[in-house]
Amino acid sequence: MTRPEPEKRETATELAEPAREANALARKLGLDPYDVQYWVVDHDEMNELIAYDGFQTRYPHWRWGMKYEQQRKQTQFLGGKAFEIVNNDDPSNAFLQVSNDLADQKAVITHVEAHADFFNNNRWFGLFADGDGPNAAAMLERHATRVEDFLEDPDIGREAVERFVDTVLTIEDNIEYRRAFERDPEGSDPDALADTLASLGVSDEVRDEVFTEDWLEGVDEVDGDIRFPEEPEYDLLAFLREHGRTFDEDAEKAVEFEDWQRELVEMLRREAYYFAPQRTTKVMNEGWAAYWESMMMGEEAFADAEEFLDYADHQARVLNSPGFNPYKLGKELWEYVENRANRREVLERLLRVEGVTWRNFHDTVDFEAVADALEPPAALAAVDPDDLDAVESLPGEYVDFGALAAARERELDVERSPWKLFTYEGLARRHYSLAKPQYRGFLGRVTRDELESVSRYLFETERYATVEDALAEVDFAAGWDRMYAVRESHNDVTFVDEFLTQEFVDANDYFAYEFSQTRGDFRATSTAAEDVKRKLLLRFTNLGKPTIAVYDANHENRGELLLGHEYNGVMLDLDQAEATLERVFELWGRPVVLHTVTKRVTDAERKRARRNDREPEPEEVGLKLRYDGEEVEHSELDWGEVDHLAADDLDYDTKPEEWL
Repeated sequence: MTRPEPEKRETATELAEPAREANALARKLGLDPYDVQYWVVDHDEMNELIAYDGFQTRYPHWRWGMKYEQQRKQTQFLGGKAFEIVNNDDPSNAFLQVSNDLADQKAVITHVEAHADFFNNNRWFGLFADGDGPNAAAMLERHATRVEDFLEDPDIGREAVERFVDTVLTIEDNIEYRRAFERDPEGSDPDALADTLASLGVSDEVRDEVFTEDWLEGVDEVDGDIRFPEEPEYDLLAFLREHGRTFDEDAEKAVEFEDWQRELVEMLRREAYYFAPQRTTKVMNEGWAAYWESMMMGEEAFADAEEFLDYADHQARVLNSPGFNPYKLGKELWEYVENRANRREVLERLLRVEGVTWRNFHDTVDFEAVADALEPPAALAAVDPDDLDAVESLPGEYVDFGALAAARERELDVERSPWKLFTYEGLARRHYSLAKPQYRGFLGRVTRDELESVSRYLFETERYATVEDALAEVDFAAGWDRMYAVRESHNDVTFVDEFLTQEFVDANDYFAYEFSQTRGDFRATSTAAEDVKRKLLLRFTNLGKPTIAVYDANHENRGELLLGHEYNGVMLDLDQAEATLERVFELWGRPVVLHTVTKRVTDAERKRARRNDREPEPEEVGLKLRYDGEEVEHSELDWGEVDHLAADDLDYDTKPEEWL
């Protein structure tokens, strides 16, 4: 049911102050978010926004209606509830559901502030922004208007546009998401041109006659046996925009794309690049938001005593939802990053104490005494509004003296917001992870291998006389500082690859599982970190989709398009591969060929495996699929023709070269 506008305005007014306070707290904690515009919407509007991927306007297409119905039925029949949606824009726009109670609204706002920080500071989001803050809402609105123009153009036809959009969307993930988004060659930028024409007030007639250009000339043919492209091209959308054609059934040959088709491919490609960072950092981003939401709502009591139980229920539902849960995995990994950095900082101090070495560390260090020493000072851990002198007596780098003066004048409610009295360093000390009850044993769990490694790279030669002297020089912001550094440069693949260790797997009870062909069900197969990591990385690498590249645009010197599937042990779904080849044919206009690797298990091997209670060992063979506009042909390939496609291990090369 649509909520009346006055109720939305009233809710928005009530949330203005919590939003300001959440932003101030986030910045005190070291976050640097985009400014966020909060909008209050009703249930149906929230479902529409979710269907539109967080935006109010998208190009006309049936997919949005399908997503809306899926979301509506999930809420109606499965009890799902959408708490928020926020988009990567500058400023960011966040939408709050009017029916949420205040505890949920506060949780959403703190969660959103952390997302806005991630959007602003993670380099993978910067790959699309090109140095400027994103303005996606304007871009998507321009695209929507342009597609409307195509749909209403009698010379094009609605059916042709809808069919073409469907075709391009089948390969929308085939972009080079690891590289910065590249504008059109020769400076021809459809979005920039659209802005210019809009500012000039140019009519559609003049636009068509004067400004419409051939974006790129197609390649008729390549002479001789020269391979084109020289290196595999992973941005399939860009390649087809530049060199693609369409098959003219009347002429029975490939003909040049029309201008609207090239423009439409580029618009959809731009949108794919915009949304790619959200998919490549899902675990990091959601875990980051869950971590800081928990810090603000729970540990800094942004949820007051009456709201806390509702908030705890909210957080429990999010972190304990079934299936693959990026919130839970991400939050636990961020906590591990923090704890590891804090532990290393403490180890580097303790290993310089007279008489302490990596060999005798566990025998000479009293871990309980160390944990007690790492506890924050009482005046920092719990502020007494009637004893502000205790706050003033804290180390100067911990105290915000301007806020303290305001508190003495009763201009600041320190009972409600004690965090305002402290600096970033003070809050890092106040929330030091190794002093928390659940992590007091983390220091003592250090292995001899890690101790030896830390000791080997100790470059400071000065020794401490006592453990107390060593702990007095600990940098209590080391964990948070490390988290902020990791937040800047990693994506999910590199994040999991670096931080999912055996220690993490054991502490959090992770395991790998596989489908047993022998038993016909899923079985837990391993608790080894390398196996758990491999399972997760297969989900994340290349957005969780097969890696397909253009290997030859003049295959066998016949103008056919050769695609290669870079095989990492996971077979293609051949039914989907066939359907996709048929659509790619519509963008190439000539036969399309796909080389891949598949697995084959003989009946004899399957029987032997069943008798011996083991999994069958498949044989890997090369496979060629070719679609000529009428049918898909399958044929086997010699291994030498696909050997270059088969990876020895997962491909972790996911950072742009200039970052290395």
